[in-house]
Amino acid sequence: MPMCHRWRHTIVAVAVVTPLFLLPLQFARSAAPPKAQLPIRSVKAIPKAQLPTRSVKATPKAQLPARSVKAIPNTQLPARSVKAIPNAQLPARSVEATPKAQLPARSGKAISKARLPARSVETNGISTLQPEPLRLPNAAIEPIEWNALNGWEADDHAAAFATFLTSCRPLLRASVREGDKRPMYLALTQVCRQALAVGRLTDDQTRIFFEHNFRPLRIASLGDSAGLLTGYYEPIVDGSRFPTGIFKVPIYRRPPDLVPPRNSTGPGFPNKGQSLRRTSSGALVPYYDRGQILDGALDGKHLEICWIKNQSDALGIQIEGSARVRLEDGAILRINYDGHNGYPFVPVSRILIERNIIPRKEMSLERIREWIRADPQSAEEVLRQNRSFVFFRIVGLSDDREPKDAQGAPHDREAVGAQGVPLTPGRSIAVDNALHAYGTPFFIQADLPLTDEKRRIKFDRLTIAQDTGSAIVGPARADIFWGAGDRAGQLANHVHHPGNFALLVPRELDPVTAGARIPLPPEKPSFIAQAKISTSPTTCHIGRTFGGPCAIPRLTADAGVGGRPKQMNVR
Repeated sequence: MPMCHRWRHTIVAVAVVTPLFLLPLQFARSAAPPKAQLPIRSVKAIPKAQLPTRSVKATPKAQLPARSVKAIPNTQLPARSVKAIPNAQLPARSVEATPKAQLPARSGKAISKARLPARSVETNGISTLQPEPLRLPNAAIEPIEWNALNGWEADDHAAAFATFLTSCRPLLRASVREGDKRPMYLALTQVCRQALAVGRLTDDQTRIFFEHNFRPLRIASLGDSAGLLTGYYEPIVDGSRFPTGIFKVPIYRRPPDLVPPRNSTGPGFPNKGQSLRRTSSGALVPYYDRGQILDGALDGKHLEICWIKNQSDALGIQIEGSARVRLEDGAILRINYDGHNGYPFVPVSRILIERNIIPRKEMSLERIREWIRADPQSAEEVLRQNRSFVFFRIVGLSDDREPKDAQGAPHDREAVGAQGVPLTPGRSIAVDNALHAYGTPFFIQADLPLTDEKRRIKFDRLTIAQDTGSAIVGPARADIFWGAGDRAGQLANHVHHPGNFALLVPRELDPVTAGARIPLPPEKPSFIAQAKISTSPTTCHIGRTFGGPCAIPRLTADAGVGGRPKQMNVR
């Protein structure tokens, strides 16, 4: 057989036999359990071949959680927004704290007893003010309830509220002055913001306003049970712009060489202390007294504002601190206190009583004026004993024939007080500005002779401090403004009576802390010691008594208009 045929048979045989040998192996592989082989393959193959494929497929499934964990710090806005919800809720807070949003409700029917206190605290930010406790030297204060004020509910609170608003406007316009950072001043500005925001209120609503924003404190000087009330007014006199045979007594404006008392603070010219005069060499000397001015010390300096008829009218104007001068053409010249020469006032009544010119029982301001008119030469000599002198400024010029309001009074014709606001008759009072801030409400209870009859009537009225005077000294001392003219003068001249004072203090001030610091009054002498004094034949014990051989008249220096030294008041 040829060789090629042998190789052919050999190849065929191998091809036939080889599958027969491989069949057992394939059978063994097919019969082997896949569970045992899979782990081996997965262990070896996963890190090498299958990871790329699986990583591609598993990236959105397996790796997203891991990425989300790492990405949370960068994408925590949802979580932060949950914590920031209080910041997102600011609109709800602004509804409670924004006074502008509440104005419509307050100006209408929504003013209620429950809502007024909350608004007064939240809208003004009183919680952030934190004023110091109230301090009033030599004063006894006692917190009381509103029902302890007899006549409180019967008062015209709307009229008092209007007067209070008059004081609020300058308080909010002006910044806190140097030396006037008193707790009462700061607290009043907060209440004033509330008052100006509420708009027009009824009488009941104004009473609620005062009750929810203030608390009443009974106030008196240490050792006294009551305070003292007097009255003042604005005289109306005839005058001229030029000197004539009838009008020959000048009214002077403040001289340019008049220097205010040293260490004086506050706006305007002070009404206390020694005024000075600057000489041509620059030296400071005491200013001219009344006698020197009457002798012509100011002649030729062109300081005359106007001329009036007699010295009695000039005395009355200097006592009251303001006046309306009716000129020849019918115009009304308004003048107001603008300075003083710095000498203490000596009551003319005291001199007249000591010289037996006018009996004590007949003494009155009108009686003094009658004597001055009847004996001008003797009057000038007596007036020289009072070295004090007052200077004025023009505050207005109007036509007396101008239209009048419903009550028949000319518009805007009331006097201007030391606060710089028009005074309200029967509501504006002059107080000791060293103790009390302008705009402070006082509820006063007294029996005053306010009629032509001798009987007294109840004066239970809410008043506002808007003026001051050199003789208005003490925590419970007030001069009531009664208006202008003869009728107002009659009321003012007859008021010199004790009265109970209730100081209305903003609620954020702490009267308890202030009360704890009040010193006790001086110890009074025993009953036996008093008996020895009263029975002594050589001793006359003079106290707060009227009448009898030991009594002395009430000759005081009261307030006038516009911070003026209302220097004398004879009652």
